[in-house]
Amino acid sequence: MGNHLSGPLPSLAGLATLETLFLANNNFTSIPGDFFSGLFSLTNVYLDGNPFAGWSIPPSLRDASGLVNFSANNANLTGTIPAFLADGFPSSYHLALASNYLEGPLPSAFSGSPLSSLWLNNQKGSRHLSGSIDVVQNMTNLEHLLLQSNSFSGPIPDLSRLEKLRNLNLRDNQLTGPVPSSLTSLGSLENVSLTNNLLQGPVPVFPKTMKNVDLDPRTERFCVDQVGVDCDPRVKVLLSIAKSFGYPTYLANNWRGNDPCQGFAGITCDPSDNITLIVLQKLGLNGTISQDFQLLPKLQKLLLSGNNLTGTIPSELTNLKYLQVLDVSHNALWGKVPRFGGNVSVNTDGNPDIGRDGPPGLDSPNSGNADDGGSRKATAVIVGSIVAVVCGVLLAGISGFFYCKRKKQRKVQRANNVVIYHQDAGYDIKLMKATIEDNMSGSSGLMSIGSDISEPRSMVVPIRLLREVTNNFSEDNILGRGGFGTVYKGKLHHGSMIAVKRMDAGAMGSKGLHDFKKEISVLTSVRHRHLVSLLGYCLEENERILIYEYMSQGALSHHLFDWMKVGLKPLEWKKRLTIALDVAHGVEYLHSLANQCFIHRDLKPANILLGDNMRAKVADFGLVRLVQEGSHSIETKLAGTFGYLAPEYAVLGRLTTKADVFSFGVILMELITGRKAIERTEPEESMHLVTWFRTMHHNEENFQKAIDPNIIVDEEIVKSIKTVADLSCHCTVRDPYRRPDMGYVVNVLSSLAGIWKPTDVELEDGYGISLEGPSPEMLKKWLESDSSQMDGTASSLHIPSTDTYQSSIRTRSRDITESFTSGDSG
Repeated sequence: MGNHLSGPLPSLAGLATLETLFLANNNFTSIPGDFFSGLFSLTNVYLDGNPFAGWSIPPSLRDASGLVNFSANNANLTGTIPAFLADGFPSSYHLALASNYLEGPLPSAFSGSPLSSLWLNNQKGSRHLSGSIDVVQNMTNLEHLLLQSNSFSGPIPDLSRLEKLRNLNLRDNQLTGPVPSSLTSLGSLENVSLTNNLLQGPVPVFPKTMKNVDLDPRTERFCVDQVGVDCDPRVKVLLSIAKSFGYPTYLANNWRGNDPCQGFAGITCDPSDNITLIVLQKLGLNGTISQDFQLLPKLQKLLLSGNNLTGTIPSELTNLKYLQVLDVSHNALWGKVPRFGGNVSVNTDGNPDIGRDGPPGLDSPNSGNADDGGSRKATAVIVGSIVAVVCGVLLAGISGFFYCKRKKQRKVQRANNVVIYHQDAGYDIKLMKATIEDNMSGSSGLMSIGSDISEPRSMVVPIRLLREVTNNFSEDNILGRGGFGTVYKGKLHHGSMIAVKRMDAGAMGSKGLHDFKKEISVLTSVRHRHLVSLLGYCLEENERILIYEYMSQGALSHHLFDWMKVGLKPLEWKKRLTIALDVAHGVEYLHSLANQCFIHRDLKPANILLGDNMRAKVADFGLVRLVQEGSHSIETKLAGTFGYLAPEYAVLGRLTTKADVFSFGVILMELITGRKAIERTEPEESMHLVTWFRTMHHNEENFQKAIDPNIIVDEEIVKSIKTVADLSCHCTVRDPYRRPDMGYVVNVLSSLAGIWKPTDVELEDGYGISLEGPSPEMLKKWLESDSSQMDGTASSLHIPSTDTYQSSIRTRSRDITESFTSGDSG
């Protein structure tokens, strides 16, 4: 540190015991991309004041899960702030990246981050950091926040939850809006600097007990420069209106002083200083139209056209007695137009969704305006066309009604066309059709399965078909039994297989039905090569049945713990590694790549199923929880399997995606050791795998003994196992914030799997039924109506032979027993 050392930095990758790195104030010129790889013990990093060539912080820094300080001020960092810096480190984490060349917004991932100190001030270059600073309002652990000398804009958010904040520097930005009272009343605050922004409203009053307040009213846009003097009532109304637009910079720059009739852009007053005209057209305004325009009683014209305004036209505007013109054309408004008086001209042209009952994207049953208060430019030609179309539709509807009624009276039943896709070895999709008799009602549309799910009828499979393919649920076709019910294999013509999960009568209580519906809800909304696919369900008579793709090699638990009992071979390390990577891909998709964030809650080997080529898929989604957008954690009732439950979830019921990460870490330990999460035959001190493994992991000799003796090892494999062992310990640390996310896990395992390329990682498995496209579409093709066949003949399924995909290991009667139970202790 400060030794004038120069040249490129060498890689420190693999120095697993290195704790502190002082390299500040030298002349190092570059830093390698793998510089932080494998530095698992690193807690303090100081790289300040080095003239590195432009660089960004590599993701390998996440290896240092115990990081307490990372300081790279004045170190030529470029680009945007990496989102992974937001979490994965202790709550005392200090991040200092001042005086660099960073640009762009604060990552949304920083919301809820455990950072205690964040220095991003004085960015160089022409762009700077910019955008809103709203994310800091949820960084409740912050004590020091330095964002000065950037280009941040928008209002200062509510900081009332930052009860530890002592130092705040926001000067020299473009922040707008009034200083919130939550800031002036923050009891912990000692030093605050706000000078040289575009702050509006009255000058704030800070308590005299505060050590230092840097705020020069002359550099802001306050209505008056004196402390304690309030704004004119008209200015207050205009600021309230500006709030609905997000306090845009344009208005902050052009609404100065305490008299809106003197130089406020777009504001015109009458001789009595009443605001009568507001013109805010083509300014690129965002946000919504404020109802507080009604507080300007003499307003005659309101022109807001040519912006990006959303939402509805407030009905409160009808209270403006003198209003003559309202022009909101060419925005993105929706909803009904309020009923204005006959003397008001309202222009809503250029708002495609105006008149709709809901926001864009929702079908509205009433798509017309509430009255004729909208744009009155309809012509007689348009009216005539509409009348003609309506009449045509009515005639067609009447004809269709009597046609359908006659058909119903004749009781003609049409057969359904079963369409199944098969993937051959070359992955060419071949379409085959078959006909089955459909005894279900002929109604179409959505079928309700309960208050929380509605699924297309095309997902419904008739019980008759399921009885046929399982030989009337024959005992010979049972794959296993669990807490939910019984799992059968179903054999379609020419050999294609499905798995049929039939709910027992005793499981049809409220919880059983909830899990049943939850599994349908999740598996019809997510699709991934490493998640087991739901093909359909049955709710006929008293049956509750789920139909899945068939996983010929059963559950991972059998291959790890019962392989000798069921006559299998022990898994070699390369296959174990590939299975771990497959599962990681599936869970990463659930957490961060699907359209919503899902938490599985019951990851374990029994819920990992293997296909013909031993590729893995995650199963059993009855306990999955959806994480609402913006939520950091969920508090919920305990569910899952002991031995795999994260401590914060088991003790406090606090659930985050890091609970799944913990469970995955336990699975990695099981893959390494061949032991279950809880070995009840072992002594108390070694019964729990996580505790025992972490103890063994610290000693080289003991670690070698912990490796499953059925794994044939060499030097390269031992090295790979050690890396996975390190990762498993990282995933199972007690503090959830220090656990990695699944994206990081995928990266680590991918780098190991790539050494051998154990299988073609990205090739889709062939299971006789195509898994391309969403599940409803797939089953729709399977059960599609075939109008060319109406003779009501018995079911027949025609599918190409799947000999190419038959397992080399004979399927056993309990291959997927545990995969459909959640009470199994693993």
